Amino acid sequence: MELIIRDSKKEDMPQVLNLIKALAVFEKEPEAVEVTVKDLEYDGFGKQPQFHCFVAEVDNKIEGIALVYNRYSTWKGRAIHLEDLIVSEAMRGHGIGSKLLDEVVKYGHKLGVKRINWEVVDWNTPAIEFYEKNGANVMRDWDVVQLNEEGIKNYISKL
Repeated sequence: MELIIRDSKKEDMPQVLNLIKALAVFEKEPEAVEVTVKDLEYDGFGKQPQFHCFVAEVDNKIEGIALVYNRYSTWKGRAIHLEDLIVSEAMRGHGIGSKLLDEVVKYGHKLGVKRINWEVVDWNTPAIEFYEKNGANVMRDWDVVQLNEEGIKNYISKL
């Protein structure tokens, strides 16, 4: 098995989207993915890229991704957010997730960030154990808060 971790390319986005959809199925939200290949191509490779993506390639097939973007902490300063770290079901347990996380941490270090944030669903015990084993602090006393597209429209309509 030859594993290569590299920066994604625009032409990788169909395979990247397939992994995103597989993650949504795994996380019991198969209909939640609205992003398209065109969205990923534009948002990742347009004039103002919104994210950076690493891919794990095994024998010329993308078997994993780590997608990050910039954020800012008013307490710490520069940070990045790891939106998704995904390894195909068939390739889990082969060290791909570790190699992708290595790349994310090296990327954040190179950028001079003070923190790398991400979320994990509370029932994904293997992922939680993996992150904790690698020195991450799983903050169980914080809740994720968000306004979805409908919530944003409703909010705006009340202004």
